[in-house]
Formats: sequence, structure tokens, C-alpha cells
Amino acid sequence: MKIAFWSDYACPFCYIGERRLHNALVDLEILGSTPIIFKSFELDPTASRDVVSTTQERFAQKYGLSQEAAAKQIEKISAMGRAEGLDFRYSTTMYTNTFDALRLTKYAQEQGKNEIIEKLFDAYFTKNLQLSDHNVLVKIASECGLDAIKVTNILNSDDYASDVRKDEQEASMHGIHGVPFFLINDMYAISGAQPLDMLKANLAEILNHEKSYSIQNSGLSCGINGCKI
Repeated sequence: MKIAFWSDYACPFCYIGERRLHNALVDLEILGSTPIIFKSFELDPTASRDVVSTTQERFAQKYGLSQEAAAKQIEKISAMGRAEGLDFRYSTTMYTNTFDALRLTKYAQEQGKNEIIEKLFDAYFTKNLQLSDHNVLVKIASECGLDAIKVTNILNSDDYASDVRKDEQEASMHGIHGVPFFLINDMYAISGAQPLDMLKANLAEILNHEKSYSIQNSGLSCGINGCKI
């Protein structure tokens, strides 16, 4: 089994979905034998490299909510993350452009450093770091064993930009409009952050080659027009 996983680091349901996928593979005892390929999906390609608003302000404006209602929705999502064992601090995230973080991920995966995916999610949702900051990205890459000078040169160039765009074009070809989105064995699709039991059941069906498997579309996800709340 191989899994392609379209995602963006600014997507709360992607972090939750990534953790549920990890737990499902552990429970099914196939974690180490299942290649997982992170695919880029920018939720907002026009996002600034600078932090221009708080998460609550942005949430309220985007979904037409009061500040109080926005805070409640943010906390509801954070509680979902904490239920997965994550130190989820959505309310204080530093929302910026994620393109460079996605470029870095493509390089890290090429070098076999897949742990950078979890580190970047943690940097955004737990440590509340600014993922457009090259110093932040270089530090995280170094923690994964990547050469700081090489990473700095990549970030200061256009390297791996075409790889990110290729992922996004592939998403469009597959009709993917929201993330997280999982494509298993280039055949079976699971859309959104499915509950763990449902995700495990779907993966088990694929493993058993059951013909009754069907695409699931009810999971929580984020798209270019916002997240399901």
C-alpha cells in the first residue's frame, strides 16, 4: 500500500488527519511498510509572508462570525486536535504564506527526511512559529539532519517551486478541492479528516481488496474558500 496525502501546513484538519492516519497505520501494523508521500496544496497562494491579523480576526472575517463565535469555533477545532494527543494551539497561530515550507518539504522528502512534515505541523500549531520565516525553516530542517547552508540556498532560490505546482496540478486533475485528501494505491480516495475507526475500516478494506470499498466524502476539510465549521 502507498498513500499520497495532499495537505497544507495552515490547515487544522490536515494536522488532525495526518495524526489519525499515523494512528490507523500503527493499529493496522503497517506503518513502517506503507510509503506516505506528502503532496502540496496551498489553501491561500496569495497569503502574505507577514502576519497581518490574528487567527480570531481572520476567522471572523472569513466566515462572517462575531469575534465570540469565531473564538468558539477555533476552540472547538483545537479540542479535536487535543483529543488526538496534539498540543493544539490554533488560536495563536501565525498565519502566513506556506509556499516556502512546501518547497522545503519536497526537498526533505527527496532526502528521506519525512519527519519534517510532523515538525512543520508542530511548528505552526503548537509552537506558533512563522512558517514564512527562512530562519525558522532552516532550524527545523537542521533538526532533521539537513544541511543548513544547502537549505538556505534552496529557500533563497526557486528550487522545488515546480514540484509544488506539479502537486497542485495533480490535485486539480483528481478533482481535489479540499484537504486533507488521501489517494491510496492511485485508486482509492478518502477525503477529509475521517474519524479514526472509519479510516481504519477503509484502509483495512483496501488491504483486503474488498470490492465494496467506496469513496468517503464526509470528513472535515479545508478548501480555498475556507474550512467546514
